[in-house]
Formats: sequence, C-alpha cells, structure tokens
Amino acid sequence: MKRGKKYIESAKLVDRATLYDADAALKLVVDAAKAKFDETVEAHIRLGVDSRHADQQVRGAVVLPHGTGKKIRVLVFAKGDKVAEAEGAGADYVGAEELVEKIQKENWFEFDVVVATPDMMGVVGRIGRVLGPKGLMPNPKAGTVTMDVARAVTDIKAGKIEYRLDKTNIIHCPVGKVSFGQEKLVENFSTLMSAIIKAKPAAAKGQYLKSVSVSSTMGPGVKVNTAKLAD
Repeated sequence: MKRGKKYIESAKLVDRATLYDADAALKLVVDAAKAKFDETVEAHIRLGVDSRHADQQVRGAVVLPHGTGKKIRVLVFAKGDKVAEAEGAGADYVGAEELVEKIQKENWFEFDVVVATPDMMGVVGRIGRVLGPKGLMPNPKAGTVTMDVARAVTDIKAGKIEYRLDKTNIIHCPVGKVSFGQEKLVENFSTLMSAIIKAKPAAAKGQYLKSVSVSSTMGPGVKVNTAKLAD
C-alpha cells in the first residue's frame, strides 16, 4: 500500500517495536496527526476470546467523560408518552411504523444510534436485517433497549459509545478527536479500557488483552503496553 508524504513523516515519530504507556502513546498520536481536519482518535483492542461462542462475547457501552467530539444523531422507536420523553431529551427522530417504512422504502439512514422501548422491538425486528450489519440494532446490553428513553438519549448525546467484538475478535472504538489533546484522550481511553476489562467473560481463558493500539484517522498506529492496562 502506497503511503503519502505526511503519513511517512508521521510514522518516523513512532517506534513500531516499542510498547508505549497510554499517555505517551496518545501524545504520539496527537503529535503525528497532520491532516487538515480534526482527526478522530481510535482504539483497537484485540482480545483473547472467540467471538463465535456466545459465552465469550464482549459487548457493552460506556460514557466517555469528554464525549467523542462528534454530534450523534439519535433515532428513537417509541409510542405514547415515551415520544414526548424522547423528544424532550433531545432525540433527533422519534416514531414507530412510519420510520420503519421510511428506512425500508427510502434506504434512509440519517442517524447514528437507534434506541427502542421493549414493546417496539417487534416493529424494529422487521428491519433487523438492515440495521444489524450496520451495527445499529438496539440491544439491551448496550442500554439501547429501555423504557428509560430520556436517560438513554441523554447518555448517548453526552458521549456514550458502544463497544463490541468484530469477527476477528477486535474492538474498534473512537476515544475522541485530536483537538482534545493528550490529557482528555487519556481519560477517555482509560474509561473505555476499564469497561472492557470489567466485561471479561468468565469463559475467557489465557491472556485477555492480546494487543492494544491507538491511531488517528490518517496517522500511524501506536502500540500500547497492555501489561500496565491490566493492573
């Protein structure tokens, strides 16, 4: 893969063989970010579990203390008094069957997170095939299937993110923007890692944190010392 000049310059700052402490790693990510836009900083966590087994799934949600730096559009499936509750909390879209129809007929996806009350899951299930692959299907573990829609919307707007394993047993999560600076990124990253460590399945054997790296949208990956994270 051919890399641009900026990437090559940034990569020179990073020693590929070194495992950095989290604060040093995130300082490097900030220093190496050369793009003209405010790059997103992501954590990539490889776990020693097998996502094919139900008892080794790692999935949940956590509120990052400084948010993600991105404006999150929330769609809520609700009816009755829950509609006003969701709207009052700042949901961008609230509805029921008519929104399912809009997604089906217009291929409409102008939202980032979907919340639903439990009684609406039968309706939401009709579009499970399109929401699922996009990681948008509401899930009780992530707190997106709930009767407390106001709390769910407020938390998401405040910086709540969902983490889940992909097929290669890696979790990819945003931990903020380069403009946050090292200190806020470290706090967000530490909050995410604490949640993932607490979510270790009982069935997981051997080393849980296989590898962790952080990077900005256009920058090189920086490896983090997992031994210190697991303390």
